[in-house]
Amino acid sequence: MSARWAGLVTASLLGVPGAAHAGVIHGVLHVPPVAMAVEAPGDRYPGRASSMTHVAPMIHGAPTDAVISVTHIPAAADSALGARRDQVPKLAQKDQSFVPRVLAIPVGASVDFPNLDPIFHNVFSVSPVKRFDLGKYPRGQSRRVTFSKAGLVQVYCDIHANMAAFILVLPNPAYARPDDQGAFALPDLPPGTYTLKVWHPDLPELTRTVEVPAQGDVALDLSY
Repeated sequence: MSARWAGLVTASLLGVPGAAHAGVIHGVLHVPPVAMAVEAPGDRYPGRASSMTHVAPMIHGAPTDAVISVTHIPAAADSALGARRDQVPKLAQKDQSFVPRVLAIPVGASVDFPNLDPIFHNVFSVSPVKRFDLGKYPRGQSRRVTFSKAGLVQVYCDIHANMAAFILVLPNPAYARPDDQGAFALPDLPPGTYTLKVWHPDLPELTRTVEVPAQGDVALDLSY
């Protein structure tokens, strides 16, 4: 990684007492101010371009596309956070784009792929982590895929070359997504030493070691 993209991190304990046996890692992720909107190509859908009244631009470098996760957590913490596996997230086809662009899920979770556009889409992936092809289907229909292996899955539409998304399948439910300002908060974790990773589709990966105390939270300032 070049010095330009080298990540800097500082950690400090907050003075506010937390749970007796759990702490929260929270803070702000700072990304370079180079986010860029890329307009979709003109040949939106041959023969039926008039069906699409709006095609969403692709935004690169946004803090909301980052995924902040912990590589390993104790088994008890994994079980306590298992409720995330009961939720079925969606990667929708909307305005000739995938929404959201980045989706983070725990291993073993399923994802719904609803088509919200007035045209056909064909969702597929050739990623080794999960290969699938959902075929062409119209607005109002959806398909579901289960992801049983951790790793990165790149998703495309066979009809529209501009459409691309990322599904990051994580080994446990201890992860978070920053908001528009880069603020994030991981789930409660028991005291211990953890390896934290920041993944972003447009930026290098960051890795940091974080110590969660018996009481109190940990504040992180992460920067590219």
